[in-house]
Amino acid sequence: MSRVVKIILALNLAALALLSFVYPQFMVGPGKLIPGHHALEADCFACHAPLTGASSARCITCHEPKDIGRLTTTGKPVLKPLTKTPFHQKLARQDCVACHSDHAGVKRFRQSGRFDHTLLPTGARSQCRDCHAPPRDRVHTDAIGQCSTCHSATAWRPATLKHDDYFVLDRDHNASCTTCHTRNDYTAYTCYGCHEHTPQNIRREHIEEGIRDFSNCVECHRSADEHDIRGRGGRGGRGGEGRGRGGDDD
Repeated sequence: MSRVVKIILALNLAALALLSFVYPQFMVGPGKLIPGHHALEADCFACHAPLTGASSARCITCHEPKDIGRLTTTGKPVLKPLTKTPFHQKLARQDCVACHSDHAGVKRFRQSGRFDHTLLPTGARSQCRDCHAPPRDRVHTDAIGQCSTCHSATAWRPATLKHDDYFVLDRDHNASCTTCHTRNDYTAYTCYGCHEHTPQNIRREHIEEGIRDFSNCVECHRSADEHDIRGRGGRGGRGGEGRGRGGDDD
């Protein structure tokens, strides 16, 4: 390659670099801005720091956390105040770009809908209903307790429940929820949906052992192993909470 060609290439590269700083919206803009940012179309450095990308520190010069959902960036009251946005005031650190993006080009490559719950103060991370509406589907109709019993903030789906704390679902007991919880109430259960024994036989067998209260099977039986009997001195019967219609293998 001749010296002249090298000089021409170097000058072209220098010109491109200069144009990227002078007219970044034309040279490196990945897509259109949202309507609310239209006035910043030609002012990339209003949001971006040179060579480092968008900066949360620049976001809050216009969007003060204390005003989000209440006031516009011009200080006027929001016509329809948003009820879910005030949680921005509780964030442990202001990392806007962890959730928000602009430019259509960026949205095509960045996965949306993932909120980093570590941004919240520790005490607020378990208060799901402060931000999320309670579920109304059939599975959750009578669900009680904390969401964290089945869900985590890092991976909401699939839901996971450590059922071994109640009853080990293995072998022949690898059943669906509605097999035992027939009323969609997970504090109550029945064993008689599958087992062929009758309450009379169960009563007789337990009376012989001196057991008169046998309505809550999992108080003693925590697995399919008929010899794995915890007794009333075991971990306790959280599965039926005294409401289940119990049963044991004949």
